[in-house]
Amino acid sequence: MENFTFYSPTYFIFGKDEEKQVGHYVKRFGGSKVLVHFGGGSAERSGLLNTVRCSLREQGIAFVELGGVKPNPRDGLVYQGIELCRKTGVDFILAVGGGSVIDSAKAIAAGAVYDGDFWDYYEGKVVEKALPLGTVLTISAAGSEGSGDSVITKEQGMFKRATTGEALRPKFSILDPALTQTLPSYQTACGITDIIAHLYERYLTNTQDVEVTDRLIEALLLTMIKEGPKAVADANDYQSRANIMWAGMMAHNNSCGVGRSQDWTSHNIEHELSALYDCAHGAGLAVVMPAVFTYNLNHDVMRFAKVAVRVWGCQMDFEHPEATARAGIVALREFLKSIGMPSNFAELGAKAEDIDELTHKCCYGGVNSGTTGGFVTLHEADVKAIYKLML
Repeated sequence: MENFTFYSPTYFIFGKDEEKQVGHYVKRFGGSKVLVHFGGGSAERSGLLNTVRCSLREQGIAFVELGGVKPNPRDGLVYQGIELCRKTGVDFILAVGGGSVIDSAKAIAAGAVYDGDFWDYYEGKVVEKALPLGTVLTISAAGSEGSGDSVITKEQGMFKRATTGEALRPKFSILDPALTQTLPSYQTACGITDIIAHLYERYLTNTQDVEVTDRLIEALLLTMIKEGPKAVADANDYQSRANIMWAGMMAHNNSCGVGRSQDWTSHNIEHELSALYDCAHGAGLAVVMPAVFTYNLNHDVMRFAKVAVRVWGCQMDFEHPEATARAGIVALREFLKSIGMPSNFAELGAKAEDIDELTHKCCYGGVNSGTTGGFVTLHEADVKAIYKLML
């Protein structure tokens, strides 16, 4: 295990109807003029936004609103939010929605107190200061409610980049599993896939002797395998949604990733797909992960074999461990298909003729200078070969 520091200060409020207390928590964490940031009309139609407004008014907290966040959130709305915060004197940001809304809110929080272009942070500059923010989570997926991470799509060129910083961790996050019961099954499945990806990105490590975090990751993967299909089949299964919601946070606040190297190849390769085609991030990951794992299999066959046995219930073949490793990848692919996820380029709406563009953006965008990956260093030829495995 490697040396590490870990600081996860977010205050979590979990359970039914806890969103009614949002005004109390905004005040507790110093907010007096709030930007309420949200997505489309579902938060309004469901009555959630009205609940938030009432709670803020009860606490005497002034607020302004900015909606319109799309999946794969765009930089254009972030610039609007930064301008609105500066113009109106906002001192706290409240994200009401899923990972896209929270990521957009984090970008606004960082940009509002920065003299330069907020996009600098998405090209490698470390976020050291941001407005405080809180969240009311409506989708279990990204884990942004407990992390310091944010991903934004730049509209000029349509590519996605990420940033991170302790200043971006929410001061508080309200997690009411009942708020996810209105989600279509496809969105629920996309969220489950994203959570699984966050766990695999940490499991695929070159660090030795990390049994504690290995076991944590395995437990969370087993939870998703058990609870995921139940939530997809029954939108009103509160208990399965509660387990998934907490697993989603645990998967990405990095408690499972400390003391070990991490991968993030699948996310880096998928970001170019969802940026170019605007497909759901989880759907893209369902196609990307099996291809990446198959390509990287021989780098550490026993690590793939271990997750196959411990999580997917495969029988260990000690004479042919590669067969066990491949069986685990097949099991993952079949599970994702069983919850309604795509398995190839065509089902995503992706095109073979775009592979060169996707590859170049992946290898040379942001902080990359010709390679990507953490578990295995991949060059352009490798990334191109992985995209071709998805056809």
